Amino acid sequence: MHAATHQAIAAVWRIDAAKVVATVARMVRDVAVAEELAQEALVAALERWPVDGLPDKPGAWLMATAKNRALDHLRRLQMQARKHEEIGHDLEAQEALTVPDFTDALDAARQDEIGDDLLRLMFTACHPVLPTEGRVALTLKLLGGLGTHEIARAFLVPEPTIAQRIVRAKQKLRDAGVPFEAPRGAQLQARLASVLEVVYLVFNEGYTATAGEDWMRPALADEALRLGRMLVEIAPQHAEVHGLAALMELQASRMKARTDAQGRPVLLPDQDRSRWDRLLIRRGLLALERAEALGDRRGPYTLQAAIAACHARARTPAETEWWRIAALYGELAALAPSPVVELNRAVAVGMAEGPAAGLAIVEGLLQDKALARYHLLPSVRGDLLARLGRRDEAREAFLAAAALAGNQREKDLLLQRAADA
Repeated sequence: MHAATHQAIAAVWRIDAAKVVATVARMVRDVAVAEELAQEALVAALERWPVDGLPDKPGAWLMATAKNRALDHLRRLQMQARKHEEIGHDLEAQEALTVPDFTDALDAARQDEIGDDLLRLMFTACHPVLPTEGRVALTLKLLGGLGTHEIARAFLVPEPTIAQRIVRAKQKLRDAGVPFEAPRGAQLQARLASVLEVVYLVFNEGYTATAGEDWMRPALADEALRLGRMLVEIAPQHAEVHGLAALMELQASRMKARTDAQGRPVLLPDQDRSRWDRLLIRRGLLALERAEALGDRRGPYTLQAAIAACHARARTPAETEWWRIAALYGELAALAPSPVVELNRAVAVGMAEGPAAGLAIVEGLLQDKALARYHLLPSVRGDLLARLGRRDEAREAFLAAAALAGNQREKDLLLQRAADA
């Protein structure tokens, strides 16, 4: 009985943790304190529910308990502030003391409105003042409801490392005085870019793992999809939010076809397209339509989603509109120049105009220092050389790519391609 209750608590926490933390953070104006108070509510549930039974509205129970804890916390702070005032008998002592006023906080805490608390929490967790790894860990902890052990397992790093990243991130937010609010005006676009970057980083690590034995980590990709869908609900007026959602939905639609029964990678031309998830494709195409309708000019995520849509609409590899994909990569390169984008354009040009045209672009990237350790550069070069019949050169390129690959499944695939060449 208790085991079933604990499973139910875990499920409720996963669904409602972000809302609880976000609401309490609005009340106390401190993300670290908000998480502690939310955890206290969770502990109370673990103590009470196995004895009293599951409440009719478990999410509301957690929220009410956490808000009561927050009110108690604010009252304690207010009492401490009053005691400080009483201690300051003379003017000099009064000037030396900074006595915060918690009246407004208590009034805000009594208001029963979530508003855009989740959006505020997401902007806070993804604040540019934090290093990228800190943003990712804190976002998964606060908005994903994941424990440090789950995040550590997903990224193949020791649990103490993740715990330290989260602690440092929360301390950095506190030291920098980052307000718990959604930015407005000119700051909004830059801060939104940071949020989208974090969500897409999580998705990419799930879609193609950078290290380890498995080519994909579906749990991370699923978590990024959940965060992306949450972001669409709380920031529906921003085109690139829909663009990122579209990109992730369309990419995720292929995940079941990306490995064989033994977990080995299956490349796009060889995938069984009947295994592509049609529901995710429909969701992705609809999100792409919304993104294109909202923006006068397509942003980088919307452009990448448009590229993914070209693959999703093709019933067979031969139907893929590679000329359109090459043009979209050209548009992306003009908007956000990057050697990786240029490498992807080379692939599309190689398919649309022939391998020699693609290879000419790749050869121009060989001296780019940014791609010196990027295994996909020699991998793409090997593929184009193989298609041109230059098998010895292709073999050397695939071996070079395998030496750089961090993921074991991908390394095995590249070694097999070298052997085939």
